[in-house]
Amino acid sequence: VGYLPQDGLSHAGRTVFEEASTAFEALLAMKTEMHALEARLGDPSIPESEHEAMLARYSDLQDRFRHGDGYSVELKTATVLQGLGFKASDFDRSTDMFSGGWQMRIALSKLLLGQPNLLLLDEPTNHLDLEARNWLESYLNAYPYAVILVSHDRFFLDAVVTRIADLTLRTLTDYVGNYSDYLVEHHARIDQLRKAKREQDEEVGRVKMFIDRFRYQATKASQVQSRIKMLEKVVPIEVPPEHKKIRFNFPVCAKSGRTVLELKNARKAYGDLVVFNDLTLHVERGDRIALVGPNGVGKSTLMRMLSAEEAPDSGERHEGHHLVMQYFAQDEATRLDPAPTVYETLASGSPNNMVPTIRNILGGFLFSGDDVYKRVRVLSGGERTRLAVARMLLRPSNTLLLDEPTNHLDLDSKEVLLDALVDYGGTLIFVSHDRYFVERLATKIIEVGNGTAVMYPGTYKEFLWHKEPPAGQDRPAGGARGDPSAQAREGSARAASAYASLEREPQRGRPQRREGGPAPEAQGLRPQRREEHRAPRAGKKGQHRDLLTAPVEHSREEKKRADTEARRRSRADQARRARIDDLEMRIADCENAIRDIERTMAAPGFYEDRTAAQPIIDRHQALMWTVGDLMHQWEQLQSGSGIAAAN
Repeated sequence: VGYLPQDGLSHAGRTVFEEASTAFEALLAMKTEMHALEARLGDPSIPESEHEAMLARYSDLQDRFRHGDGYSVELKTATVLQGLGFKASDFDRSTDMFSGGWQMRIALSKLLLGQPNLLLLDEPTNHLDLEARNWLESYLNAYPYAVILVSHDRFFLDAVVTRIADLTLRTLTDYVGNYSDYLVEHHARIDQLRKAKREQDEEVGRVKMFIDRFRYQATKASQVQSRIKMLEKVVPIEVPPEHKKIRFNFPVCAKSGRTVLELKNARKAYGDLVVFNDLTLHVERGDRIALVGPNGVGKSTLMRMLSAEEAPDSGERHEGHHLVMQYFAQDEATRLDPAPTVYETLASGSPNNMVPTIRNILGGFLFSGDDVYKRVRVLSGGERTRLAVARMLLRPSNTLLLDEPTNHLDLDSKEVLLDALVDYGGTLIFVSHDRYFVERLATKIIEVGNGTAVMYPGTYKEFLWHKEPPAGQDRPAGGARGDPSAQAREGSARAASAYASLEREPQRGRPQRREGGPAPEAQGLRPQRREEHRAPRAGKKGQHRDLLTAPVEHSREEKKRADTEARRRSRADQARRARIDDLEMRIADCENAIRDIERTMAAPGFYEDRTAAQPIIDRHQALMWTVGDLMHQWEQLQSGSGIAAAN
């Protein structure tokens, strides 16, 4: 079992690469022993019997090392570290030099590389930027073992999970599907519970009326006693409290001019570190801009420059006419006055017409009852952040600058904020690592990095398409070339594919049919040295071309035989691929049928009628056996042992 807490982990005494590699301690110990044996085997003074024993030991270690994929340890480690946002230049830096968020990334890399049978992740995306989250989604989709996670990132849940465990009223309820499926089924279940509760209350009311009416009539005494005993056995149906949808409009504010903010030839540096150089940026009224890029490239610095919290070292910053701006900083919670109460904090500075909505808004951010009378000084960091967000919503503005406003917000609070911002009529510039939040709000994307900021029109999904168009389609004309994060994105895409190839072994391999996962037939990379970063480029029909081998002249007959052999291999490979495709379709159909049956089996009251349930249970078991048999055939074909059968 591998467990990642929300925070609190730290590392010291090793480089980043060394610390991540500790996930392979057993393999590294084998490697050390093999090197020691190699040195001793070269000693001519060793007796023959001892020499043979060492050879046997070396052969055993070599087989175990190869079986454990030890030759790919360095590639796997580099792949995961780069996927989580570390640069190659970070690999040899000491772990002591990294902040808490990066320490958690190191801990996550060790867990992923260790491949525990059960992976427990508590808010794994808290310290990840969007690119690292996207990579982690692909990685977990291809992960061969069980994963249980807690997350407030709706997009991440939809992309990764196949089951939701809902803890409500001291009861854990299992739902099949992702988070969106859960919402539909959960609401339907709650509606059924409310209906059953109403029917139960009505029946209890009728019984009580009967008891009250005939309690003192001797002829009805036995019936009254029977109903009293019946009431004593009734188990009241509990229904979760109804969540009221909180919606409100921002305070009215005059429109800004057409040009809202502008930076011209701006430069910003901290000592020798140049964050921006010759940056020009133009923001117009009505823009909804998301700033994206890896952590540490300057997104928060750009927000502070736009908000005038920091001035550029050189260049110009201009504000448009009638600008009324609110800036929500990452540390906004620490800027709250600790003396007033929660309610007083919101009431102070809010327009009079918004005061009646204060309690509703506080409820939407989990402040209810006596919580509204707590002093700000006694609130936790998460509570202060929620209060700061609520305060922002009550203040008039025509331009909002938000730096990570969703930190410490649960899913319901995020929905309140998201709904408010969707209806917001002003200009919006924000930084967020919540993909669902960015997808819903942004109509323009600014990619920050490499000392500049490049604007892309469109949603985040369109931005990703622009950066990495689907296979077989050309990249759209225009846009940025040589952007700072292209290499990182390409590395992330290769990482997901390489992970599925490197980690899948015959005894546990299975085709990954989920969207976004790597193709199940991806072939493994087997590099021998850390310096070998790329696998040979594949040619047609899966054949590999050795770029280091010079072409050899053949006679006509030799070429003819070679062509015949190539065609035979091509036909065999095509037949094997067709068989693999057919098996994958059959496996997918069976798995879809299994999921449908599991939804039926998870329904309340399914097992009450055993006679009706048994055929469904038997069908489920038969499908599981069928999938196992198909998987065995698929594994044989993948390993090449099924080629003859396919022919």
